[in-house]
Amino acid sequence: MTRPLPPVRPAAADAAAPAPDLSPGHFLRPGTLRLPAPPPLALYVHLPWCLKKCPYCDFNSHGTAQLDAATQGRYVEALVADLEASLPLVWGRRIASVFLGGGTPSLFEPATIDRLLGAVRARLPLEPGCEVTLEANPGTFERERFRAFRDAGVTRLSVGVQSFDDAALARLGRVHDAAQARAAVAEAAEAFDTWNLDLMYALPGQTPAQLAAELDAALSFAPPHLSIYHLTIEPNTLFAVQPPELPDDDLASEMLDLIDERTAAAGLARYEVSAFAREGHRCAHNLNYWSFGDYLGIGAGAHGKLSFPERVLRQVRWRDPATYMARALEGRAVSNQHEPARAELPLEFMMNALRLKDGFPLRLFTERTGLPLSAVLRPLQRARERGLLQVRGEGTADEWLQPTARGFDFLSDLTALFVLPAR
Repeated sequence: MTRPLPPVRPAAADAAAPAPDLSPGHFLRPGTLRLPAPPPLALYVHLPWCLKKCPYCDFNSHGTAQLDAATQGRYVEALVADLEASLPLVWGRRIASVFLGGGTPSLFEPATIDRLLGAVRARLPLEPGCEVTLEANPGTFERERFRAFRDAGVTRLSVGVQSFDDAALARLGRVHDAAQARAAVAEAAEAFDTWNLDLMYALPGQTPAQLAAELDAALSFAPPHLSIYHLTIEPNTLFAVQPPELPDDDLASEMLDLIDERTAAAGLARYEVSAFAREGHRCAHNLNYWSFGDYLGIGAGAHGKLSFPERVLRQVRWRDPATYMARALEGRAVSNQHEPARAELPLEFMMNALRLKDGFPLRLFTERTGLPLSAVLRPLQRARERGLLQVRGEGTADEWLQPTARGFDFLSDLTALFVLPAR
């Protein structure tokens, strides 16, 4: 379920606007930032169709009524055209990871995914051992299908289970049942060396005992990676119109303590707000997001972030799939783009980097934003005074920032300190 965070002040994805200037020279002109080197680059590919829109989902997803073989083929053609038009912006850079998200990418035929990944490899150099993740849902599971995705070049599967309880799945509007969830996870464990299981907690009417049963079910498969998300009510969703009764904050906090305890006992270390992993199985793609790395985002509604010597660029693709396909095949997949102001970058960086439980090297702020440390010294001091942030190796070349236990629990309060006035 993990997606790149959108820009702090995103432009409307399908707003009518003049075609953005995508010429490399436009982004290499003098600017106000000083980035010493480009950060790692990832590729995010959005496949926006689902069997059914879940009532809590605010991602760009659409029903499958029109997703036939011809549409799959045309969409891949549009993705390749989008990628080719973007190549001048990333010449000479290698791809550290690829993530096929949605929607439900596993709705696409393995042969189509094979063709898509082949087109990517033909146009972009991938790092040796490049992680390639594909999101899958149990409702699209067929025996041997996961193995076919592996044979197509997928190295990591992310299975969106959300719950192993039939009643909870019905309340969440999921199309699969508990038996299908178990079968899909078992198949993922057989087909892939590394894979992820998505689970939700603080569900409508959920008790700690019910959550414990969910954790028992999830951990019985010994997942190498577990993503556990607090159910939240997002705007523009069915749950926002008809909100269910969720556990209160105190109960949700008790549930999170249970999750921490049970995952640690099972050998899964919490390394990010919602992510737990065994040694060697952390998600490289998501770590790049949280480290404020770059990502080229292609596909309907995809967001991207690209760095240049003196600026950072945010891009958004056309959101509606039909519009996206038409525009991408014309060479105009980008609906709009903007360069974050200097005052926006500290918050954007901290919203990502402070999600990492172990924190980050202080020098990373300057390396990834192009701003001097003086831009954040005052909010850093306030965060330390309030007991939300700690410093290791202070005054050395290896100075390291890390949220305290309190800062990690109250991350929104911590990141809010980095909202800087516009200049």
